[in-house]
Amino acid sequence: MITRRTLAAAAALALLGLPAAAQDWKAKYPELSLGVIPAENASGTADRYAPLTAYLTKALGVPVKLRVASDYAAVIEGQRAGNIQIAFYGAASLARAAMTGVKLEPMVSPVHETGTAGYYSVIYALASSPYKTVEDLKGKKLALVDPNSTSGNQAPRFFLKQAGYDVDTHFGKAVYAGSHENAVLALTQGTVDAAANFWNSETDSNLTRMLTKGVVKDAAGKPMQKSDFRIVFKSGALPGDAYAVLATLPDDLKARIRQAFVDLPKADTAAFNRLSDGKDLGVTPVTLKDYQPVMDMLKANDEQRKRS
Repeated sequence: MITRRTLAAAAALALLGLPAAAQDWKAKYPELSLGVIPAENASGTADRYAPLTAYLTKALGVPVKLRVASDYAAVIEGQRAGNIQIAFYGAASLARAAMTGVKLEPMVSPVHETGTAGYYSVIYALASSPYKTVEDLKGKKLALVDPNSTSGNQAPRFFLKQAGYDVDTHFGKAVYAGSHENAVLALTQGTVDAAANFWNSETDSNLTRMLTKGVVKDAAGKPMQKSDFRIVFKSGALPGDAYAVLATLPDDLKARIRQAFVDLPKADTAAFNRLSDGKDLGVTPVTLKDYQPVMDMLKANDEQRKRS
């Protein structure tokens, strides 16, 4: 029922230049959460995403709090519970979330310096080691990242199987390091013989970002270079990482979040550059259909695991 009170409230909002719908969602969502998968350690992730959360707070008009997840599943479950309204996913974790009933809408993927949003999974060995091929690693120890990591687990399992290598039988042992950084560190410290990781281009990968931070050292504590690593396997191209929003949010809020990400590269270039050490060129819109190949990959891996 329209009353004098509701008319007066609408008039007051109009005077402030604020539509009533915006005030409706702000009342329900006085604060939003951005959940991020742990590609690097917690402090590194917080430093990388702090400028983005500050930008989103300003763009959306409500506080946006960063939630650095302990593992990939925590982001999936946080969105399922409605506690994480905005999330940054890898392709496989996004696909797994959708496959298990999380109501989400992918918004944008970062465009890399290659001009595409796609990326790859690689397996590194140390250049000083005798391992030059996957065959050379038979019976050796492999560091994966997380069960829901694309380049750190699902893609190597899928593409290695296509190449004739079953991760669980070819390698002597496969362990989950928890993050891309931890997988590289396990390799440099000699606790594994090879490590899976993400790779965007020759000059942009998790490894190059770690080298930029100066955290890659050998077992003796000596700083390492890119030339100290050898890629022994590279997957086919994968759909890009993506920022996704809960599908259950009000349409006007979703539109505003989406627009904030579309505007990000130009609206706050410093915050955008911080996410990739200045390597990414921009963002491109994505939908759930773009991740159907990854869903198919996960289904194939799931079936393989059931047969094992």
